[in-house]
Amino acid sequence: MPGINLFMDSSALFAGVVSSTGAARALLLLAECDQIILTISEQVVAETERAIARKVAQALPDLRQAIKASRARIRRDPTPAQVKAHLHLISHPADVPILLAAMQAKVDYLVTLNRVHFIDDPTIARRSGLRIGLPGEVLKWVRERLGSQKE
Repeated sequence: MPGINLFMDSSALFAGVVSSTGAARALLLLAECDQIILTISEQVVAETERAIARKVAQALPDLRQAIKASRARIRRDPTPAQVKAHLHLISHPADVPILLAAMQAKVDYLVTLNRVHFIDDPTIARRSGLRIGLPGEVLKWVRERLGSQKE
């Protein structure tokens, strides 16, 4: 069983599904091959479905297949009370449930393409105790870990 557990937000999951190349796609493929564990939340599924339906509706079956093939662990969303108690973690309130779901899952990395709300503010990582990164940097980190496990 792989020991690397990543939480993908909707921006990363969307990129991994609609693009046949790129780091987000590579992370999905690593999950399909049981090299890593992929965790998402109910909110991530709903947000990604809405985005795909709006932008590339023909890819909706691809989203469902990617979730199934990667054996993504789908976490329940945090309760409204939990969200309210953690509004201090991130300036964009709509992202609190995503951050909390990743924290509750005790993942190794939160993977996102959302620079404005997650990446550009390093205090979010400190306050949440999570590593937060773009798919490319997370893929590099995963490859380093997988390489050291084989040695």
